[in-house]
Amino acid sequence: MGLRWTDTHEVVIELDEQHPDVDPRYVNFPDLMAWVLALEDFEGVEEHCGEQILEAIQMAWISDRE
Repeated sequence: MGLRWTDTHEVVIELDEQHPDVDPRYVNFPDLMAWVLALEDFEGVEEHCGEQILEAIQMAWISDRE
C-alpha cells in the first residue's frame, strides 16, 4: 500500500531523502504539494490535500531536522 496524505512521518522521510539540501522552513505550499505528489510510493490525489495537511507535513519535516 502506498503513501497517503495522512502518512505524515513516512512522507517526511521520503521528502528528506529526495531533497536533503532544502530547508523545509522556506518551502512554499505549491512546491511542497508537487514534491509529495511526485514521491514514487505516493498514491494520494491533489484534491484530497489542503493547507492544513501541507502545514502538518512541513512542521513535521522542520521538527525532524532539528
